[in-house]
Amino acid sequence: MLKKVLFFVIAMVSLTSLLITNAYTAEKIVKIDGSSTVYPITEAVAEEFQKAKKGAVKVTVGISGTGGGFKKFCRGETDISNASRPISKKEIEACKEGKIEYIELPIAYDGLAVVVNPKNTWVTSLTVADLKKMWEPASTGVIKKWNQVRPEWPDAPLKLFGPGADSGTFDYFTEAIVGKAKSSRGDYTASEDDNVLVQGVSQDKYALGYFGLAYYEENKDKLKVVPIDSGKGPVLPSEKTVMDGTYTPLSRPLLIYVNKDAATKKPEVKEFVEFFIKNAPTLTKEARYIPLPKTAYQLAQERFAKLKTGTMFGGEEKVGLKIEDLLKIEQKSR
Repeated sequence: MLKKVLFFVIAMVSLTSLLITNAYTAEKIVKIDGSSTVYPITEAVAEEFQKAKKGAVKVTVGISGTGGGFKKFCRGETDISNASRPISKKEIEACKEGKIEYIELPIAYDGLAVVVNPKNTWVTSLTVADLKKMWEPASTGVIKKWNQVRPEWPDAPLKLFGPGADSGTFDYFTEAIVGKAKSSRGDYTASEDDNVLVQGVSQDKYALGYFGLAYYEENKDKLKVVPIDSGKGPVLPSEKTVMDGTYTPLSRPLLIYVNKDAATKKPEVKEFVEFFIKNAPTLTKEARYIPLPKTAYQLAQERFAKLKTGTMFGGEEKVGLKIEDLLKIEQKSR
């Protein structure tokens, strides 16, 4: 009888141990959501990290937009949030309410590309005023033709494509062009999926849209990028013009936000972020984005190693911010 009891106890201990082991293994998931602009970089890092870990860790990457990603992040549903703009004051408060502390890390630089159909022969450049006239709320149902923007342009329908309201690209563009984040006309084709926007502009001669420069680079055979004139002459978006700040006001830093609790309690999250920062210069370029200067990645490593929480941006967009300005902001916060 004693042997049977002993065997039963040993069996139960083994089963419990197995269940705990399996549960721990099942929990080795890094959950990420947010910006569709940042998605290609994070997805590339995730693929390489999973290869390096030989399948021991699973990384999931969603694309619900910067705003949608922060909603999940501030509720504690994700470990990392991709963002194509800094966290807003409203989102800072939401994270406080959810008791979520976060580490803000710059990971790349990007420009917004304004694109038209290749058959468009009349647009050689656009001023910020032109774009404002097309996109401001007062244009809703009023500015419906190209010749209403400039009289020398065709008497033809102006068909607009852009990110949806949950997109950080939408927030940044409206702040930079209209002067207020989320201030936009509503009668345009909106999507959180940049590929839908590419498709829309590429199939309509009278279309115009905007999205991250990387998506233009991937589809340049289907689209025509437009130089932007902010007062000093037309400038095309490129690695050089984004980095030196001449492509203004449509250049911006890209970021990730890491849940501090997840970084300290889940080794796989800590390892993933360290892998991200280390490999960002190479993988960012492979994903057709613009790597930050070496000093910026050193800054990111330092912030993460110290688990430094909070934002360097004060809940604001900081339109036209160059990476040198970002470093100065960080130095002042030390």
